[in-house]
Amino acid sequence: MTLLGIRVCKVAEVSEAAAIAETFGKLGLENTMGAGEGGFSGAIFSALDQSWVEVWASGPGMPEGIMLQLVVEDAEAMAKAARANGLSPEGPFQMHGETVYCLTLPGGLAMSFQSKNI
Repeated sequence: MTLLGIRVCKVAEVSEAAAIAETFGKLGLENTMGAGEGGFSGAIFSALDQSWVEVWASGPGMPEGIMLQLVVEDAEAMAKAARANGLSPEGPFQMHGETVYCLTLPGGLAMSFQSKNI
């Protein structure tokens, strides 16, 4: 499997999420989502083409927590290998032009792996 990028996503109550995003801004990092309109909705701080940090406000379908996201060359192949090795990834889900699978790692850390749809 080829790992193309790593993302970390933090979902928190809106004031905490906004404060985290503000802290990244104070570190000189650019929110590539721009300022947004109205209240805080989210922020993305890019590192490389497929690596970044995301911060989102919690809400319906967006529970609070931290998720590690692995951007891979072929999520379908990784899911097949995971299942062959006794893991049970959930998915596939189609989101934002990507095929996404989800797992919970030992210790409870949420993880996804995804690849761009071609």
